[in-house]
Amino acid sequence: QTFEKLLIANRGEIACRVIKTCKKMGIKTVAIHSDVDANAVHVKMADEAVCVGPAPTSKSYLNMDAIMEVIKKTRAQAVSLNESICCSFLSSLSLQASEGVTFIGPDTHAIQAMGDKIESKLLAKNAKVNTIPGFDGVVKDADEAVRIAREIGYPVMIKASAGGGGKGMRIAWDDEETREGFRFSSQEAASSFGDDRLLIEKFIDNPRHIEIQVCVLADKHGNALWLNERECSIQRRNQKVVEEAPSTFLDPETRRAMGEQAVALAKAVKYSSAGTVEFLVDSSKNFYFLEMNTRLQVEHPVTECITGLDLVQEMIRVAKGYPLRHKQADIPINGWAVECRVYAEDPYKSFGLPSIGKLSQYQEPLHVPGVRVDSGIQQGSDISIYYDPMISKLITYGSNRAEALKRMEEALDNYVIRGVAHNISLLREVIIHPRFVKGDISTKFLPEVYPDGFKGHKLTDLERRELLATAASLYVAEQLRSQRFLGTPRIPIAKSKRSSWELSVRLGDGIYPVAVSKDGTSFSVEVDGMKLNVTSEWNLASPLLSVTIDGTQRTIQRLSRNASGETSIQFLGTVYKLQILTKVAAELSKYMPEKAAEDTSSILRSPMPGAVVAVSVKPGDTVSEGQEICVIEAMKMQNSMIAAKTGKV
Repeated sequence: QTFEKLLIANRGEIACRVIKTCKKMGIKTVAIHSDVDANAVHVKMADEAVCVGPAPTSKSYLNMDAIMEVIKKTRAQAVSLNESICCSFLSSLSLQASEGVTFIGPDTHAIQAMGDKIESKLLAKNAKVNTIPGFDGVVKDADEAVRIAREIGYPVMIKASAGGGGKGMRIAWDDEETREGFRFSSQEAASSFGDDRLLIEKFIDNPRHIEIQVCVLADKHGNALWLNERECSIQRRNQKVVEEAPSTFLDPETRRAMGEQAVALAKAVKYSSAGTVEFLVDSSKNFYFLEMNTRLQVEHPVTECITGLDLVQEMIRVAKGYPLRHKQADIPINGWAVECRVYAEDPYKSFGLPSIGKLSQYQEPLHVPGVRVDSGIQQGSDISIYYDPMISKLITYGSNRAEALKRMEEALDNYVIRGVAHNISLLREVIIHPRFVKGDISTKFLPEVYPDGFKGHKLTDLERRELLATAASLYVAEQLRSQRFLGTPRIPIAKSKRSSWELSVRLGDGIYPVAVSKDGTSFSVEVDGMKLNVTSEWNLASPLLSVTIDGTQRTIQRLSRNASGETSIQFLGTVYKLQILTKVAAELSKYMPEKAAEDTSSILRSPMPGAVVAVSVKPGDTVSEGQEICVIEAMKMQNSMIAAKTGKV
């Protein structure tokens, strides 16, 4: 027996994840939500739901007074907290502890110690945990930041003391970047965590980001476990994109050393729940303490997959005072798990700038074996500017790494997301890249592999022919379907015996003649003088289409089409735009005038939706190229918008 009712001070997929375990344990749940989240999935899943304020997190999910009222009103016996815990909230909850309210998480002193990067680093040093060289105090202003950075030596990492999730973090390579980094990091930290304190430490170039999941029992029992590691090196803007467990890089000795240091740190602060100790590991397997996250991490599912443990259940049991049911020798590494963070982002802009909109169509690939999807959205959900743009965590599990990656590739191909931009194409390219498959990765993987930015999948000649043949076959299947009504010809007396089509297909800058002939449910397609056999059930109403091309199975999605022959097809993860015309229409199309491109050189257009938090100029000002015009905040990250040329506002 644990608790009768638990309040979840969180939203999205993590709130849904906690509710699932509570249902399994017979615990009633209370969800809190902002007014824009009134129809969110976690609200529908919970037994009770209470609105705590308007959309901004500071006025809702971090509204301490409102949340305390809900705890009293609903008589919740326990509280599962969100990641942006601040000391004032802990003080409030400490008062409630005497009234029988229990935290699902560590004690308040442990959260305060580990939630503060400055204090946690000092504690780690005292616990003899390897730490990154840097300044161990609070940085007061931009001038002091520059002085400290010079003393440490560039490059340096500026980060929020109370931060996490890549927010309030900047890498600086010189004095100017240090000043700018101090400004934006402190503003982001204040906005996201209610605490603008910063620290500066040496930036370790080209490291691997490896975490150790720690599960520690309540102080009175004194037991502690480390649940193996997670490799989290694939990142953009200091935010993880792909995670896996175990790591291809660690040997048993290094794994044990990291695990023992993680447990030593947890015991030093009398930690009593599940938590994560993050390390940076260099090429020589030297590891350095980065931070400890006193919460259920986004990437916890990969640990659950290889250990067989339900971490939420363990956290609830520990909070109630039960001893852990396992010893260190009981913790296995069974198989391999990979997690991809599916975001509503455009991966072609800085590896992912936020996208907003309504999910007009949404279908998770749960029919693929070994797939788990942790999400907090459904078809019809809105992705807004107020919160993190995560759609879901897509996890695949296999007996080995190759099987887990193959299942991930299949799952990404079978994931249907319409209405917003998403990063499926980037995720798929990462997991099939030879460097990733080989395990040759670091936190600089994306900029090294794609120095000019992500451009999507580059088709081989064979893949290009497969795409052209599939698109042409789809076009013909559509033409044949339009001639029929309820399975019979529309005009029985005018039966068409046509069995071949000559088409012209435009893909990118190329125009390709394609000949299609029908043979039962298959099409024989000639492209570049080569014949391909294309077979499918041709269910054109389905968002997913399984096509076999000369024996090779592909799952494609046709996203759009119009009357002028233009169509968009998702093939091998990337969306390709094609135009399919009959031979006659293609010859006539050269007479069509082309639409002139819009001249945007005198316009400053935000690359993403967001809130304007600062305007640095006014009408009539003369600005030079590269000068800041305004600052846009999107999904808790601040971005400086600069002038593309010299001119007058």
